[in-house]
Amino acid sequence: MSLPETLTLLYRGPLASCDYDCAYCPFAKRRDSPERLRADRAALERFVDWVADQAGQSPGTRLSVLFTPWGEGLVRSWYRAAIVRLSHLPHVERVAIQTNLSGRVEWLADCDLATAALWTTFHPTQTPYDRFLGKCRRLRELGVRFSVGIVGLPEHLAAARRLRADLPDDVYLWVNAAEGRSYTDAEAAEWQDVDPLFHYSRHPHPSRGLPCRTGDTVVSVDGNGTVRRCHFLPTELGNLYDGSFAERLRPRPCPAARCDCHIGYVHLEPLDLYEVFRGGVLERVPAGWGRDLRA
Repeated sequence: MSLPETLTLLYRGPLASCDYDCAYCPFAKRRDSPERLRADRAALERFVDWVADQAGQSPGTRLSVLFTPWGEGLVRSWYRAAIVRLSHLPHVERVAIQTNLSGRVEWLADCDLATAALWTTFHPTQTPYDRFLGKCRRLRELGVRFSVGIVGLPEHLAAARRLRADLPDDVYLWVNAAEGRSYTDAEAAEWQDVDPLFHYSRHPHPSRGLPCRTGDTVVSVDGNGTVRRCHFLPTELGNLYDGSFAERLRPRPCPAARCDCHIGYVHLEPLDLYEVFRGGVLERVPAGWGRDLRA
């Protein structure tokens, strides 16, 4: 099996439970059965073993991993253990996870913090503001690389402004356009004041026929090891564990009419977001944040 020099794996296992009940999320307060949790743990451990094994099987390949669980992963011990282990593997360039930051953060001290990072989201209706801000401050004390985000709903604007004022300038606060919502120019300007990169999220990106890194140096992996270009395209490229996906990796245009999720459109080559987020694509931290972007 021959892999490219760099390969990013977007992993999403069976886990679909969350401790929050956000009105804008279909997985709010969903509970997984014990059987599903056991399956998720086994699938994740198999995936981590595969990544570890590539040091010998695919020498010269640098791997990066972004965990994008439907639910909240960091309240589960196996996700914390996975990130700690992956962060110490010399051929892993970055390991990150999307999280609501509801769980404890002290475990991150066991990670190689040159490799581990967090993509965190503040949900104003689900957790006290001061508790979330306190965890962000603790992440900085620990030396963790992270971004903070919020969904761009009108009722969240005051909290977003407060958070931007209270976070250090070198912590990026991103805003996701709410799904299905259109923004007037005046509304968009308010969010742009919070997040100078909001214009990338405001409108879905036309993508059909455009070159995209997915399916070439970026792939999506599910709990069974099924490999797809990304989370939003159903066509299978093969399986991670039998190596059948590797021979199908190649540059190809996007077949979808549009792409409206950051974990998808960040890989569209014409947007040049790899340059915008250079060194921080998976954790959503722009290059030079705290210096040039807010100058």
